[in-house]
Amino acid sequence: MFELTREPGGQWKENVLYDFCAVGICEDGGSSYAGLVFDKAGNLYGTTFSGGAYKINGVVFALTSGAAGGMWNEVPLYSFEGAPDGGNPVAGLILDAAGNLYGAAGGGVYGNGVVFEVIP
Repeated sequence: MFELTREPGGQWKENVLYDFCAVGICEDGGSSYAGLVFDKAGNLYGTTFSGGAYKINGVVFALTSGAAGGMWNEVPLYSFEGAPDGGNPVAGLILDAAGNLYGAAGGGVYGNGVVFEVIP
């Protein structure tokens, strides 16, 4: 995960917020393709295509701010099992006013995908 900030001369500077496990099968997830959403407290939420507790199906994660300019802390909120709950999401999340996260993933009972909700 990265942040781009504009410098005084108009150039852009990249700041890495979090670096996922290199092999992609770690519990923190890997291969994050989708955008992120912010909550009111400044936390970021997203999905990964792979990794998680089941190694291959991905996670829904939260990133919380670390030290100024430093790496953020990543917390897997939910690990996809594949079937019946789906897996390998590539789309972003939607956050409602109550803090619930909604998204879509592949797989599911019939193999045609799922729409999911993650509740705090």
